[in-house]
Amino acid sequence: SQRGATPAPFTTADATSVRRLWEPLGLPGIVDIHTHFMPDNVLAKVWSYFDSVGPLLGREWPIAYRAGEQVRVHGLDAFGVRAFTSMIYAHKPEMAAWLNSWAGAFAAREPRCLHTSTFYPEPGAARYTRSAIDAGTRIFKVHVQVGDFSPDDPLLDPVWGMIAEAGLPVIIHCGSGPAPGRFTGPDPVAAVLARFPQLRLIVAHMGTTEYLDFLGLAERYAHVGLDTTMSFTDFAELDAPYPRDALPRVKALGHKIFWGSDYPNIPYPYAHGIESLMRLDLGDDWLRKVL
Repeated sequence: SQRGATPAPFTTADATSVRRLWEPLGLPGIVDIHTHFMPDNVLAKVWSYFDSVGPLLGREWPIAYRAGEQVRVHGLDAFGVRAFTSMIYAHKPEMAAWLNSWAGAFAAREPRCLHTSTFYPEPGAARYTRSAIDAGTRIFKVHVQVGDFSPDDPLLDPVWGMIAEAGLPVIIHCGSGPAPGRFTGPDPVAAVLARFPQLRLIVAHMGTTEYLDFLGLAERYAHVGLDTTMSFTDFAELDAPYPRDALPRVKALGHKIFWGSDYPNIPYPYAHGIESLMRLDLGDDWLRKVL
């Protein structure tokens, strides 16, 4: 639990606190679709941003699992995570192809990591996206707020088209939390889906803060889902509580809702994210689907 004494990260007690949550469900392990592994210099900049995010949010955001790459990989293994991702994202041109190359090499040496790729609205996007698909990527990630671009940018039309044709999922951070951007919110995403209705989009963070809009898109489109990343936790609920009257709809979409942690960039123990799902009281069957 986030309250009271909690085990230090990367300890046996920390791992046990996670395993005691999912093992009684009869699962062989869990799948975490929202974990961040990226080049060391990029991750250092991300951590620097979170270290200074206090003035932006009005409260601190300490990184609970700040450690070297192998320590972080072993941490997930100790939790019983059978598969995870390397959520990379480009915030400027001529960055995505380099990140994709790094992520491909990372997945090759870490077989439990789903080969992850990204893209950015730029002239070469279709070319390197095709290369990523041909290289066997399993999932894409884009971050609308950090990238400061619209998902509806015409430069991305060929990218969305080939990803939809390949049947690959895209985790997209497009909601306006924790801070709104010029292109965040449901409208640009809805415009993309109107043109590419077969696109497999997974909206990160349950669509924070436009929860109901993105829940509606998941109900409308057969291949649109949501990830639980940071949602329902004490930290998230303080500023952006999930509307409790929508939980029956969340329960009905259990087959399209996926566990995501945001590890290692979370300001609380890993177990708290799973505990936060359990206290919704949506049932063990729902938890099994999500986890």
